[in-house]
Amino acid sequence: QVQLVESGGGLVQAGGSLRLSCAASGRTFSSYGMGWFRQAPGKEREFVAAITWSTGWNYYIDSVKGRFAISRDNAKNTVYLQMNSLKPEDTAVYFCAASRSKISTTLDDYDYWGQGTQVTVSS
Repeated sequence: QVQLVESGGGLVQAGGSLRLSCAASGRTFSSYGMGWFRQAPGKEREFVAAITWSTGWNYYIDSVKGRFAISRDNAKNTVYLQMNSLKPEDTAVYFCAASRSKISTTLDDYDYWGQGTQVTVSS
């Protein structure tokens, strides 16, 4: 059992930056990797980025490459999503997720989810 709590969301102007945090607690040793997803109004939840705890291997969708950076602090059981050069289309609720077995772009591969944090980017 893993509990995830996101923080760091807010309202920023286009071109600004935000840093999201996801603090994991509980049986964190059972988690293989972490992912960030987002869901905009009227749209399906989509994958954004993921990282493994052990090696730090990471992956991003093309739309955020060069702008977003995922990282982790194993000692703090925390993952981060640094978001730079934000665009209005980045507006969404951002969710942190943990996978026991692998990381992927598929929602069903993740076992635990946070409650989400709102990111709003104004033009």
